[in-house]
Amino acid sequence: MTADGPDEPDGLAGLDDRRRAWVAEAWRHVTADRLRELVVGLVDVPSPTGDEAPLAEHIAATLTAAGCRARTQPLDDLQANAWARLDGDGTGPDLMLYAPIDTLTVGDEREDLPWIGPELREDMRPRATVVDDDLVTGLGASNPKGHAACVMMAAEAVARAGVPLTGDLVAAFGAGGMPTNARPLGARANTGQGVGCSFLLEQGVWTDYAVIAKPGWTVSWEEVGLVWFEVTVRGTHTYVGSRHRLPYDNAVARAGEVARHLEEWFAEYARRHTVGTVAPQGVVASVRGGWPRTAAVTPAACTLVVDLRIGPDTTPMRAKREFTAALRALADARPGLDVTAELVLAIPGTRTDPGSWILRSAAAGWEAFEGRPHEVVLGNSGATDANILRGRGIPTVRVGMPKVPQERAPFPIDFARGMNTVSVAAMAKLTRHLIRTAVDTVTRSRTELEGPEGAAA
Repeated sequence: MTADGPDEPDGLAGLDDRRRAWVAEAWRHVTADRLRELVVGLVDVPSPTGDEAPLAEHIAATLTAAGCRARTQPLDDLQANAWARLDGDGTGPDLMLYAPIDTLTVGDEREDLPWIGPELREDMRPRATVVDDDLVTGLGASNPKGHAACVMMAAEAVARAGVPLTGDLVAAFGAGGMPTNARPLGARANTGQGVGCSFLLEQGVWTDYAVIAKPGWTVSWEEVGLVWFEVTVRGTHTYVGSRHRLPYDNAVARAGEVARHLEEWFAEYARRHTVGTVAPQGVVASVRGGWPRTAAVTPAACTLVVDLRIGPDTTPMRAKREFTAALRALADARPGLDVTAELVLAIPGTRTDPGSWILRSAAAGWEAFEGRPHEVVLGNSGATDANILRGRGIPTVRVGMPKVPQERAPFPIDFARGMNTVSVAAMAKLTRHLIRTAVDTVTRSRTELEGPEGAAA
């Protein structure tokens, strides 16, 4: 599993002889059967945001059985993280391989329908299906669980290979990594938005560098953050039978005008804020207004919820002022429109210094696998827990698997199928990359990576 053929890059270029041998020995423990076993095990344990504790326990038990020193870390009765540590001798930097473990949807008709579609397909349920020797489907099979399985496999392989580590290698798995607030039946309000990753760091699971495994076969060093707004559009509460006799200003109809205007403004906003590798986008995500129990009266207010992505150079307050100015301009152009916005969530975008060791090592690994210069993917608008890690001062890069291509799958690859379908071959490639980056990092001295002034204390 170290090369695709005799003329293909072997992924080891650029490493010295010792590290080539250590990486190759760790790769020997990476098998398709083991990767398939790991991802099936993860998919089969439901872990919607807010209810990840059973999966965290499964991960810790699996890594313990593989010879790693693993722990669960409860946030409450329902949520938990998992982590494992391979101890170095203390002379080198510590590295965290990280993946979130929660799924954005639940896999239950009571919560997912009708918003996910007219029915729950088999891939939308927390039950793994091996389609052929390579593809596995099921809720979160690729994002996040296929990536979490790669982190597990990387830690297990390095442990089994007995690589002599100078720094600690930490495999960490965070609850609440999806961009969501509490589900209707959740016990706590703060269950998503990186809550598990924050708790890991607060409780001392801290490293010098981090690699987060999330989709996209490239090495990313910056990403967008997000701000959420509740946009309230006011109107007149009145009765359908008196529409023609009393003042009439329907907040629902007015909200439709606002939503259409924002959809146009989002495109303009993205053009103005596209810089570096990010192209921040926006959407109107939900609408709330009126009594579903009666259609006879109009509501006095209708609320839209907006997700606006922000680049690393745009602060939440700058985004708030820009957004509210756009709404004021709309109100000025439409006499009688009463619309206000409240900022209800803010997570800044972040960037790792392009000269950081972890980016140089991960990019060198990518080039060793591809046999060409690193290909930077532009126009990104996805946010991950990398923002939490970087925001706390840990240089972090993101690397992952590409979406399964349509020609490779026996079913249409839409957004959900892309999240819920994983290639075991792609998992093997990502795992080998994670191992190479880990060995390249935690077998060196801190002075070697950062220099005498920047070496970690």
